[in-house]
Order: sequence, then C-alpha cells, then structure tokens
Amino acid sequence: MISLSEFLIVAAILFGLGIAGMIVNRKNIISLLMSIELMLLAVNTNFIAFSHFLGNNTGQVFVFFILTVAAAEAAIGLAIMVVLYRKVDTIEVQKLDTLKG
Repeated sequence: MISLSEFLIVAAILFGLGIAGMIVNRKNIISLLMSIELMLLAVNTNFIAFSHFLGNNTGQVFVFFILTVAAAEAAIGLAIMVVLYRKVDTIEVQKLDTLKG
C-alpha cells in the first residue's frame, strides 16, 4: 500500500518540475502551457491523495472541476497561440509585444 507521504512527494516533484520548466524555458509558449498543466496535475494528485486517505469524495469532485478548467485553459491558450503565430510568425514570448498598450 502506498502511503500518503509518497503521494505528496510525487506531487511535490511534479510541481517542482512545473516551476523549473517555467523558469528555465520562458521563450516558448507551448512549454509554458505544458508547465502550467504539470503544476495543475500535481495539485490534482494532492486532492486525490487526501481524498483517498481521508475517506472523503469531495477532493475527487474538485479534481473533475480542475480538469475541466484546465482543458478550457489549454484550448483557449492554444487558440491564442495560433492567432499570434499567424499574425507575428513566432511563438517566442519576448517577440510577442503586440498586446502592449
């Protein structure tokens, strides 16, 4: 049987990899979106672990809501990225200054 601390260690590693991905590679929008999704999966892992070990199903319900929001975020982020790529011909964050006022 896997203990709660092992689940939390895995979630912390996932969250740390997401943070590291955002810090190391700030140029590419796709890698930034993937890092955000990795951090959301770490949060979902925590919700599932605590829900399982406390015998409560509310954490699992929250996971479904978070997955729905994450799917919408990914779809909107990719749509914005496609529009910006068509307009500017790049997906590097430093060169995307068209939204500045």
